[in-house]
Amino acid sequence: MPNSLNPLEQIARRWQPSAAFVRRAALATVVMAVVIVVTGGAVRLTQSGLGCSTWPQCTPGSLTPTHEMGINGIIEFGNRLLTYVLCAVVGLFIIAARARHPRRRSLTRLGWAQFWVVMGNAVVGGITVLTGLNPYIVSAHFLVSTALLTVAVVSWRRASEGDAEPRDLVARPVRQLSWLLVLATAALTLIGTVVTGAGPHAGDARKVHRIPLDWQEITQLHVDFVYIVVGLSIALWFTLRAVKAPAAPRRMLLELFGCLAFQGVIGYVQYFTHLPELVVGIHMLGSTLVWICVLRVFLSLRERGPLTAVPAPAGAQEPTDAPKAATTA
Repeated sequence: MPNSLNPLEQIARRWQPSAAFVRRAALATVVMAVVIVVTGGAVRLTQSGLGCSTWPQCTPGSLTPTHEMGINGIIEFGNRLLTYVLCAVVGLFIIAARARHPRRRSLTRLGWAQFWVVMGNAVVGGITVLTGLNPYIVSAHFLVSTALLTVAVVSWRRASEGDAEPRDLVARPVRQLSWLLVLATAALTLIGTVVTGAGPHAGDARKVHRIPLDWQEITQLHVDFVYIVVGLSIALWFTLRAVKAPAAPRRMLLELFGCLAFQGVIGYVQYFTHLPELVVGIHMLGSTLVWICVLRVFLSLRERGPLTAVPAPAGAQEPTDAPKAATTA
């Protein structure tokens, strides 16, 4: 009976989104994952990390910031509110993926994975406040946000391809080289969080515990890994040309080169200008774009076949546009 169906099943019987709509919903989760990283960085760079003094309330006895808390309270609380926007976007993707016919359990699982990562990171964010911006917890908060971005990018890719068994488009050694690129970039991101935890931008104007390391030495290690990532990217580019790989991964590698060049310029600017807040924030944006590009290159080296057009179930509203074959984007 219809009344015994769960809400998602009832929506699926009444609404049939197009394949393009599901892809756009998946892309929206990627955009919001980037936004949450950048705005989280803005909280730290404006010294608003303890703008709300407790969690889940903003201040004891008040869910929202009070007048006495000033702009820092508004900034920190605004970042908390963005979590609800992020949940709404992830929820839209889950609903669209579930309503799409035929049902793709792998896609809905990725949507639910995003939801639970968001919930987990909200708790980590609360612990960050309750521990007075402990740098290790702050680093974990950023890394969980990166995990959310990773799942979102994979969801975006999966929304653009079929469900056949994955087939490599290049030889195994080439795939292994792409794995090395992913691992090196992940290490670069991890070291970047250590630089943040030891560096001068603690997130609050009051004295905050820092990671007891020389942040300039850690920065040099971070730069060394930048060279490793660039070297692996160049090696992969020439390898793909040598094996006559499809055009899509080579095009995505060019996009990666563009992001690396942008990030490199910003990195040197922030170093020689003594880490101004705005430039550091742009550097955080660049780090998310580099990670997205690396994942896209890696995922483009295998395929799962095109999306197939399947008649909608009886009683479902027809989509406004017919599903199209997946591209290699």
